[in-house]
Amino acid sequence: MDKKKSLVRLDHPDKRKKKNILKKAGRIITWKNAKKLILYSFFGFFSFALLLFAWFAKDLPSPNKINSRLLSESTKILDREGNLIYEVHGDKNRTVIPFNEMPQNIKNATIAIEDREFYKHRGFSIKGYGRALYYDLIHKDMSQGGSGITQQFVKNALLTREKKLSRKIKELILSIEIELIYSKDDILKMYLNEIPYGSNAYGIEAAAKTYFGKSAKDLSLPECATIAAMAKAPTYYSPFGSHKDKLLERKDLVLNEMVKQEYIEEKETKSAQNEKLTFTRKKESITYPHFVMYVKEKLVEKYGEKLVEEGGLKITTTIDPQKQKIAEEAIAKGTTKVKKYGGSNASLTSIDPKTGQILTMVGSFDYFDDSIDGNVNIAIRDRQPGSSFKPFAYATAWKKDKYGPGMPMFDLKTSFTIGIKDCKNKETYCPENYDEKEHGVQTMRASLAQSLNIPAVKTLYIAGVKDTINTAHDMGITTLNQDPSHYGLSLVLGSGEVKLLDMAGAYGVFANKGEKKDVTPILKVETSKGKVIEEYKDKKGKTAIDPQIAYLMSSVLSDNNARTPIFGSNSPLTLKNRPVAAKTGTTQEWKDAWTIGYTPSLVAGVWVGNNDGKSMSKGADGSFVAAGIWNDYMSKTLAGTTIEKFEKPPGIRTITIDKVTGKKPMQGSETVTDEFPSWYNMEKSQGKTYKINRLDGKLATEDCPNDVIKIIKTPQVQAEIPPGDKAYTQWMEPISRWARSHGYGTMVLPTEYTTLCGVGNQPSVSLSLSSNTIDLGDSVTATAIASAPLGVNKVLFYLDNDLVGTDSSSPYIVSITPSSAGSHRITAKVKDKGANYGQDSNSVYVSGSGSIPGVTLNLSIVGSTSIKAILSGEATASDVMLYFTKNNDSVVADSMTPTGSDGEYVWSGSTSEYKSVYAKASTNKGTITSNTIDLSG
Repeated sequence: MDKKKSLVRLDHPDKRKKKNILKKAGRIITWKNAKKLILYSFFGFFSFALLLFAWFAKDLPSPNKINSRLLSESTKILDREGNLIYEVHGDKNRTVIPFNEMPQNIKNATIAIEDREFYKHRGFSIKGYGRALYYDLIHKDMSQGGSGITQQFVKNALLTREKKLSRKIKELILSIEIELIYSKDDILKMYLNEIPYGSNAYGIEAAAKTYFGKSAKDLSLPECATIAAMAKAPTYYSPFGSHKDKLLERKDLVLNEMVKQEYIEEKETKSAQNEKLTFTRKKESITYPHFVMYVKEKLVEKYGEKLVEEGGLKITTTIDPQKQKIAEEAIAKGTTKVKKYGGSNASLTSIDPKTGQILTMVGSFDYFDDSIDGNVNIAIRDRQPGSSFKPFAYATAWKKDKYGPGMPMFDLKTSFTIGIKDCKNKETYCPENYDEKEHGVQTMRASLAQSLNIPAVKTLYIAGVKDTINTAHDMGITTLNQDPSHYGLSLVLGSGEVKLLDMAGAYGVFANKGEKKDVTPILKVETSKGKVIEEYKDKKGKTAIDPQIAYLMSSVLSDNNARTPIFGSNSPLTLKNRPVAAKTGTTQEWKDAWTIGYTPSLVAGVWVGNNDGKSMSKGADGSFVAAGIWNDYMSKTLAGTTIEKFEKPPGIRTITIDKVTGKKPMQGSETVTDEFPSWYNMEKSQGKTYKINRLDGKLATEDCPNDVIKIIKTPQVQAEIPPGDKAYTQWMEPISRWARSHGYGTMVLPTEYTTLCGVGNQPSVSLSLSSNTIDLGDSVTATAIASAPLGVNKVLFYLDNDLVGTDSSSPYIVSITPSSAGSHRITAKVKDKGANYGQDSNSVYVSGSGSIPGVTLNLSIVGSTSIKAILSGEATASDVMLYFTKNNDSVVADSMTPTGSDGEYVWSGSTSEYKSVYAKASTNKGTITSNTIDLSG
């Protein structure tokens, strides 16, 4: 028993824990083995780290030679024809100042925003590097930071800005070395004297003079915070660029961080944030400044500030100098009208939709006009687009199989707030049209072409806000990144902000048959040694929308007839003898006015307004203040070029549908014919159309004339969405009222056919004339003998197709005087008391203006004193008269004498006092006039 117990104790789990620490794959590892494993692992890692350090350190510059620099080279930016348009000077503008002359505020501001642990760490932040390594290795994203002040100094002073893991390792090694050699104050001093602040300014002294016109020691607190804010991305945050507002936001962030880190008190922050900053700028010679700065910003994003500022790159851009000149002139020409309507600025950009290349970019009226923030490039800023956003909603809706340009939309005031039907309720969303009118039933084509708001909101509901945003993103819109609920249905009226350049690129997808080409300003990037590091290659783009939808959109936006009821037939949205698609946009309170339009080879967009969002005058809509600029540019740019049409892709169908229901037409219903995509599925119509005789209220027969027929329509008029939709009943409220007022709906209908029309009831009439031949100016008497089973109501007399008389009592007689010579038809039409008609016709010939069928009178000069007239044809004349016109325009008549020959007459005498003569013969067939002879020669 005792042995068994001791054996059990020896084999107890607690005993085993003391002997073994790990069991893996059937093998027991002891504490001794574990210690060896840990030791070897540490030694191996340490050895690897030393080898890695040695490998990268061998090629690194010495931190003791920080002041040894390679000479900087200027980067040249060229237009597409090779002309120099801007040079980024390689010579650095730097003034080194001692540490004690640097304002404490700029030291504190820099540490607060760039490296709050600067005085605590030894050159790098483990947390920052951990984040950067994670993104580098896991997500293959080299854009993550993690660099502190020492590392930023290293990358600017000693290394390139390439975004590679190896560069970050080198940066770490050099940072550690520098931290071992230099004090923290020395490192901060070198940093503040070294790093670029944009505009060729290196170090805080140069930055202070460049941006504020003063020495660094004289900078105020907000000025110090502003310079510190620029260090992260000098080109992007330049106060002379397009993102000045972002710079000021970051300046406030710096001040808030200084409060958090107890460098300043909160009351100082409030004062500094409210202080208005005045930036000084030396006007420099620069061609196409907005475009150049846009290109530079793109290059810095891709290659880093250092390479762009100092690397001697040669950049060939896409800008077209001829087109750019036309764009600048169009903007300048439009200035007067824009300012007249309370606007202070305008922007224009154009793109080749087949390549995505930016051809022109005018960012404002004047880049150097600080009063309008002229340096801000409106072409790349977020602005509300107004109705110019509508095509994205329609294009998305047309992806569905129930919609297309010909589909009817009810332009009736509608509440779009579920649960609130009354538009008078202030809580409801109930948009109105620009003209504050309702336009009844309209096709999608007409609704979009005329920019009607209510159908547009319905279209967005049908398409879906999320899907419409996705379509816009697919086509090149880079904004609208919040949750779809943030925008709501007002998105289609332009409540979301977009960029003019993005809109031009997106409209280019319509122009390019649905294919999206990435918008680019760059053709080629070369190093100073001629090595090409980037070059535009024409390659197939992404299919952003179906080619059929692209064509249908171009068809609608180029349909001037569809647009005319609102914009007129001769608006600036048209180009002479050239198909062009165009859309305008105007935001609420006239803050933004847009026009964007395109041909297959050119798309251009124009924005007009005020940079600060101030409203323009009433009436400053896109079609008025922006369209003129757009038209001027497009007309001149396309002059002399090949006229291109929007090519219809396979699959487009021309279909006739019911104008009101959008379904298969019923007999007698109004129809509309339009183009639809191949996937459109026309639904069968439900309901009927009845023809009622107005006189007895019974069903009309085929013999009933149109003027007694009343059309009763009973199709099933429905809202544009399915009956099960939660908004259906609200949409149906105004539609039902409209349908009832236009004869649609349910009613008691007759079942019997009228007996007032048809065979057996037809009236009869016989027409006689007093003469079948009369002279011009004479009258003919028309007499009708009429009878009708239902009784004669009246007899109507027509000369040709014109009603000339009516008689309601027998005998039915009128006198008719034709106003022109020739053959005329006189008709008597009898109408009975049941609105049946009968008619009879007869002809009368009116001789006058010198004409008788088959008879001619020819006048000629014989010798110097005689005039001869010859009457030919089966007619005899009782007399022939000559009519002479004197030089004073008085007329003298004289008779001619028969010669004895058949139809020949003669006159002799002097004609010197006359300038012309003609003859008139009275014959047994009427009066005939001869030709006129000129006697003045």
